[in-house]
Amino acid sequence: MEKSIIPVFLGADLNCYNFARAFHEAYGVKSYAFGRYEISATKYSKIINFKVVPDIDNEDTMLRVLSAFAEEHKGAKMYLFGCTDDYAAMIIRRKADLPQFIAPSPAADLYTSIQKKAEFYEICEKFGIPYPDTVVLSDVPEEGAVTAEALGFEYPIVVKPSSSVDYWKFPFDGMKKVYFAKDPADTVRISKEIYAAGYPDRLILQKVVPGGDSHMRVLTAFSDENGKVRAMCLGHTMIEEHTPKGLGNHAAIVTEPVKNYAFAENIKNMLEALHYTGFSNFDIKYTGEGDDFRVFEINLRQGRSNFYVTSCGMNIARLAVEKWNDGGNDCILNENVHFWRFVPSAVAFEYTEDKALVETAKKLKKEGKSTSSLLYKYDLRLNPLRTVCVLEMLRRQKKKFKTYYPKSN
Repeated sequence: MEKSIIPVFLGADLNCYNFARAFHEAYGVKSYAFGRYEISATKYSKIINFKVVPDIDNEDTMLRVLSAFAEEHKGAKMYLFGCTDDYAAMIIRRKADLPQFIAPSPAADLYTSIQKKAEFYEICEKFGIPYPDTVVLSDVPEEGAVTAEALGFEYPIVVKPSSSVDYWKFPFDGMKKVYFAKDPADTVRISKEIYAAGYPDRLILQKVVPGGDSHMRVLTAFSDENGKVRAMCLGHTMIEEHTPKGLGNHAAIVTEPVKNYAFAENIKNMLEALHYTGFSNFDIKYTGEGDDFRVFEINLRQGRSNFYVTSCGMNIARLAVEKWNDGGNDCILNENVHFWRFVPSAVAFEYTEDKALVETAKKLKKEGKSTSSLLYKYDLRLNPLRTVCVLEMLRRQKKKFKTYYPKSN
């Protein structure tokens, strides 16, 4: 079976590398990936056969490329995954046109009702899943409509697109993943910039949940083809990236037992009621009060930091291959505590505000319960180009955090 498995990815970022490494560790197989351009995360890798297709983000091109690939690999069990919101959405929409591939992902009709934040929050209401206080905009507002009194919460506030997939299709100077508006005039200005670029969907105005990166949690779930949740893994974020377009990407995580968090059961119930299939990934933040956690969004795919799941003993490649259609109904809840990072551990230790969490991570590293996505011995051995590339990536992380996330203490 192992020799017949071929993982195929759309994308070339850390998400792709993390998943390809999981497949290589589990089955010893090399992955194939298609993307618009090369990215350092997967460059010079021995575990990924990467091909540049400049317009792979065009659905007709994607179908043509993948159909040709399938023709060349008849008889193999080909698993297909998207590594960005856009690629995942393309696969979800056109999965019926790619019957040669096993694509563990949600149904197309569910995609339209859950991937946008505004619609997702409506579903959260039904299942008792708390989310930040939110106002939804459909156009550029008047200042009077977005005062603190009108919104029901104080400034500064968060401004972000309801549909990330649509948002990134309309780039403009100064584009950010998330915006912070200091007053009503700022909210109007940000809204004008986003809508002027051509963004067609709604905007989310949200109350800021207090606390730094270490107040964040990330939950990854895997649901089989029958809509049963088969695995859940919870991570306690140490630090996130703070570049304008990378804000919110997890950079270091310590896993924690899922059973310690009551919200996980509500999320499981929601996924099963929706008959959700494939990977789902949730960004969650602790308010600092009691047991009050707020869910920000759902990603309809494995997260970019998915190796935090694999590193604690829950290999996501094995979930996709062995739990997708095995007919079972067990649900594995991770209980292992492990320190994962994309950045150098010294960066995680320096910039994490929760010092108790830092001490936990240091202890885990000393005990050998620590993993860096990029420092994969197999891929670095006798591979000087990859080694130089990885060391340079890690060096640049130090500079990025010094620039965008200066220490506050």
